[in-house]
Amino acid sequence: MSIDGMDIAVAEARAGLAEGGIPIGSALIVDGEVVGKGHNRRVQHDSAILHGEMDALENAGRLSASEYARSTIYTTLSPCDMCSGAILLYGIPRVVIGENTTFMGAEQLLRSRGVELIVVEDERCISLMKRFVADNPGLWNEDIGED
Repeated sequence: MSIDGMDIAVAEARAGLAEGGIPIGSALIVDGEVVGKGHNRRVQHDSAILHGEMDALENAGRLSASEYARSTIYTTLSPCDMCSGAILLYGIPRVVIGENTTFMGAEQLLRSRGVELIVVEDERCISLMKRFVADNPGLWNEDIGED
């Protein structure tokens, strides 16, 4: 049975929302195996940096450069500058993005550095974010650094 990284990322996003946080989830897959998964926990942990991708990377623990080079990170929302920086730092070659209509992250930067981006416009991701942004505009603006 193959692993669907986006299914895992969506489940993580839903878990984050259920915890009172921002519904963004992520999964790091190496050689077809989940090595880390996580979700935005900024609210839950009063954190400035715990976005979904950062949580998945943290939960994966230390990996070798060759493992990162064989990985794909799945994220329900286009990665921000911070998360894109981590993707570049660790040499993750492929990002599968659930949606980029609610928020367009640093996709141009990632592409310019040779990262393959696959935007799937997953309706689950779009509806989660649209509902969250409509219900929590202040928290959403805080998360993306706007007032």
